[in-house]
Amino acid sequence: PIPCVPWQSQTSGQYQRRVHGEKGTREFTQEDKEKINEDIAVLSKMGERVLGFCMALLPKEKFSTVEFDGDNADNCNFPMNGGLSYIGMISMIDPPRPGVPEAVASCQQAGIRVIMVTGDHPLTAQAIAKKVGIIHPDANSIILQEQRGEEVEKALNDEAQTAVVVHGTVLEREIAVGKDIEGQNKATTFWNKVLAKKYVSFARTSPAQKLLIVNACQERGGIVAVTGDGVNDSPALKKADIGVAMGITGTDVSKDAADMILLDDNFASIVKGVEEGRIIFDN
Repeated sequence: PIPCVPWQSQTSGQYQRRVHGEKGTREFTQEDKEKINEDIAVLSKMGERVLGFCMALLPKEKFSTVEFDGDNADNCNFPMNGGLSYIGMISMIDPPRPGVPEAVASCQQAGIRVIMVTGDHPLTAQAIAKKVGIIHPDANSIILQEQRGEEVEKALNDEAQTAVVVHGTVLEREIAVGKDIEGQNKATTFWNKVLAKKYVSFARTSPAQKLLIVNACQERGGIVAVTGDGVNDSPALKKADIGVAMGITGTDVSKDAADMILLDDNFASIVKGVEEGRIIFDN
C-alpha cells in the first residue's frame, strides 16, 4: 500500500525538500513551488481534483518486509520528515451527477439556500459550485485564502462580490476569540458578513469546522439540513435540524446520527422529498 499524506501546497516543505525530474533528483526551489501551484490552479479552475506524488528511497534490507503505515511525520513507521522527493501530479474529474444542477435550481426557487462545504482546493470548489449552480456562473466571486484581518473585512464589505469561497485556514483565524473596534465579537461579525453573501461555499474545511458552519446558520435563524457520509460528519449530522446520510456510501456511524437516509445517495432525492413534504403540509 502507498501511504497517503494530506497535501497542502503551503506546507509541503515539511515533508519534501527535493524534486525528481528527467535529469535526476535536485533540491526543491521556490521556482518549483510556484510552478506546481500554477499547475494546480489551472487544473483546479477546471473543477478537477489534484493529487501530488512524492517518493522516498529507503534501505532495502531494513524496509523490504515493512507494511507502511501512517499519514504524517509523527505516526509514520518510515522516515519521511523532509526526506521525500516530488515526482509529479495527476488530476481527476468527479463530475456532478445528472440532475444535480436542476435540483439546486429547484431548491433556490423554493427558498432553500444551498451551501457547499468541501475538503477540496478552493479553486476546485469554486469551479464545481459554478457548474451545479450553487454559485451563479456570472456572479463576482472572491476566494478568501491568503487574506488576513483588514483584508478579509475589506473583501467581505465589497458589495460587488456576491459570492465567496472561504478557505478553512481563514475560517480558523477569523473565529478566534476577540473583539472588533465596536466591541462586537469578531467571530459574530465574520459570520454575519459571510452568510450575508448571496452565494457561499467553504473549502479545505475540517469536520469540526463543518459543525461550526451548521451552528452559525442556526444562530441566524436557519433551519439546517446537512448531508454527510463519513464518521467525521456525524457531529454535524446530529447538530443539524435534519441530518441526511448516504445509504450506499455512508458509514454506520453517520447513518445512526442522521434523521434521514438517502437510499440512492442522490441530492436530487432530497428535493423530491421536500416537494412531497410540502404537498402533505399544504393538504
